[in-house]
Amino acid sequence: MDEVQVNQILQNPKFKEMVSRKSKLSWTLTVIMLVVYVGFMLLVGYNKAFLMTSFSGGVTTIGMPLGLSIIVLSFVLCAVYSYIANNKLDALNEEAMREVKAIAQEKGQH
Repeated sequence: MDEVQVNQILQNPKFKEMVSRKSKLSWTLTVIMLVVYVGFMLLVGYNKAFLMTSFSGGVTTIGMPLGLSIIVLSFVLCAVYSYIANNKLDALNEEAMREVKAIAQEKGQH
């Protein structure tokens, strides 16, 4: 693949849309995870008393389900990404790849 073909692919509107949507999705999910994680770390650092508070006088503190919920959130965000990538972005990827193959065949015919 030569430089002209690469530039044609990079300028392809479907390819640009696919890259843009994947990037927006990835950054959105990353920001969500970072805000939740950093928020939890700030709670650990600055409000340990709150996290050590017991629900009903037992051994389970508020910090335990909060920490567990962060782990669960990471799996949920992975599932969200997989669902969107497989059901929405794959169609864009296939359209972009068809156009890329057409560009490559066009170059081969000349």
